[in-house]
Amino acid sequence: MEDIEQYIEALIFVSEQSIRTEEIIYCLQSAFSQSFSEEQVEQHIVNITNKFLDKSFAMEVVKLNNGYQFLTKKDYHAVISLLQAQRSKKKLSQAALETLAIIAYKQPVTKLDIEQIRGVNCDYSIQKLLEKELIAIAGKSEAIGKPILYSTSALFMDYFGINSIDELPQIKEFADNTSSIGDQAE
Repeated sequence: MEDIEQYIEALIFVSEQSIRTEEIIYCLQSAFSQSFSEEQVEQHIVNITNKFLDKSFAMEVVKLNNGYQFLTKKDYHAVISLLQAQRSKKKLSQAALETLAIIAYKQPVTKLDIEQIRGVNCDYSIQKLLEKELIAIAGKSEAIGKPILYSTSALFMDYFGINSIDELPQIKEFADNTSSIGDQAE
């Protein structure tokens, strides 16, 4: 087969995690009903890796966890992180933002505490925030049932451009006295 490298390249490209040589061999043998040696496949991977060393490609083949994966070259990480941050902003719902704010200001906090403040179930919001790695599990409370404690993550700090929770705006900074009625007594 002349285009076997393209099949291997496609397998590496579509794999969400690193793909091992054995997995590539299994896929090729199943698809083409012929045998492939580990040495053959490894040589094709070397050829693919060398091809993507060219500066005209933004990706490279990287060996990770005894497998191979396409990753963007380090030169492009800054731009990609901007895109990921922008997309992440778009995908946070109002409920997730409220939940995140409660966790940021009250951390470490249990799900029950968050639900008491919000007045609604927050399972989905917590799950989404965990998936986006904006919050992390900080341990277990000593309360009855040992509920999980949540706090903000390092990614939260990076995302919002702060070095510590102390840099968050204080609640009193949000107070707007322009809508108050009558005189304010000091």
